[in-house]
Amino acid sequence: MSLVPVPVTAADRAACSAADLLSRVGDKWSVLVLALVAERPYGFNELDRAVHELSRRILTRTLRALERDGLVSREVRPGRAAGVEYAATALGRSLLELVVPLGLWAVRHQDVIAAARSSFDAARR
Repeated sequence: MSLVPVPVTAADRAACSAADLLSRVGDKWSVLVLALVAERPYGFNELDRAVHELSRRILTRTLRALERDGLVSREVRPGRAAGVEYAATALGRSLLELVVPLGLWAVRHQDVIAAARSSFDAARR
C-alpha cells in the first residue's frame, strides 16, 4: 500500500487531514512556542521576551493557531495581575513526544547532512 496516491492532485492534498497540522509543525515558530509552554505556563509578555526576533504580531498568530488546534490552552487571569497565560495541553504534549525525536535525529545527523549538502552544491558548480 502506498502512502500517497500517484499522481498527487490538489484535491488529494486538500483532503489530507494531516497536511494542515504538518504545516503547523513545519512553520518557523509553532514548535518552539509549544516547547516553551510545555515546560511551564507563560504569559504573553514573557513569551515575547523569551523568543528573540519573533514579532508580537506573529506570536499572537502562532498562539491563536496553536490554541485553535487544541495544542495550547489560554487562560485569562483576572484581578490585580490580570493577563493571559498559555500552557501546553495534553494533545500538545503528545505532539512534542513525536517532534522532539525528530529534532534529536537532526542534531545527531547534522554533520552527515552538511556533508551531503556540500557535496551536492559542489557538484552543481
